[in-house]
Amino acid sequence: MINVAILGAGSIARKMAQTLRGMAARDRSVCLYAVASRDAERAEAFAKEEGFEKAYGSYEAMLADDQVQLVYVATPHSHHGEHMRMCIEHGRAVLCEKAFTGNARQAQEVLKLAEEKGVMVTEAIWTRYMPSRRMIDELIASGAIGEPRVLTANLGYPIAGNERIYKPELAGGSLLDLGVYTLNFASMHFGDDVVRMESSATLMESGVDAHNSITLYYRDGRMAQLLSTSACNTDRNCVIYGTKGCLKVDNVNNPQVISLYENALDPTPSRMIPVPEQITGYEYEVEACIRALENGALECPEMPHAQTIHIMKVMDQLRQEWGVCYPFD
Repeated sequence: MINVAILGAGSIARKMAQTLRGMAARDRSVCLYAVASRDAERAEAFAKEEGFEKAYGSYEAMLADDQVQLVYVATPHSHHGEHMRMCIEHGRAVLCEKAFTGNARQAQEVLKLAEEKGVMVTEAIWTRYMPSRRMIDELIASGAIGEPRVLTANLGYPIAGNERIYKPELAGGSLLDLGVYTLNFASMHFGDDVVRMESSATLMESGVDAHNSITLYYRDGRMAQLLSTSACNTDRNCVIYGTKGCLKVDNVNNPQVISLYENALDPTPSRMIPVPEQITGYEYEVEACIRALENGALECPEMPHAQTIHIMKVMDQLRQEWGVCYPFD
């Protein structure tokens, strides 16, 4: 059993708490050990409501607890770099919520420190760890849709009014919060041999992106078209079109069903494949961390450090093209 602590006590931290409770009830692989907030009362309330053994009114106090084995960082993107460095300096393994950092420079600094200190760190981009990833790749490899040629993915939620989305100082915008999923979907299933990238974005008054459109052109002639927006809901679908049919994924953010079509024009799928039943979907990234710690590894194969840095560099390039700057860039 591994003692898991959560740094930050917001809404995403509560989803991880739900996940950990489910894992503890299922196989006792984790202990809901501690939570920390800058507000001691908030930490106490969170611990009581979510079933954690300890609550700390500062991040430093929690990280000084030698019983902490894995820390889930659940603070805004803008603070991930600082908070991961704190964890690493205390020798605590880290599972950090996406986007890993605010920019690639911060990601490289964090991962260099983790390597120097011998501390396991990984990015919690949950779709990288889910069984749906393997299922999609196996279907493509089987020739179920012929030769894959075009990929599309979109993700949108009406969250533009949220402080963490609107403010540049919190590394706001649609790209780091939502576009990171569409970019990762393309990377997972089409790879990274991109020879050209075209994009455009509509900016909010604060200077961060409200919507963005990204097209990736691959060396072998394939293409990926990606959309993300914080202004409205989208259908969140992903489609991989091949020479003999297509494969549709119902939700880029949390796939539940993979549908195969012999023809993209067909109204009904020839086959529908549900993903395995899950607690929340976060359990797969926690399980990967446990395996890495048991094996003495400093990264998870599902999301290697090189991939984290690559995606951060792509997002840096996109923001530069759009004129989206953060104060810490």
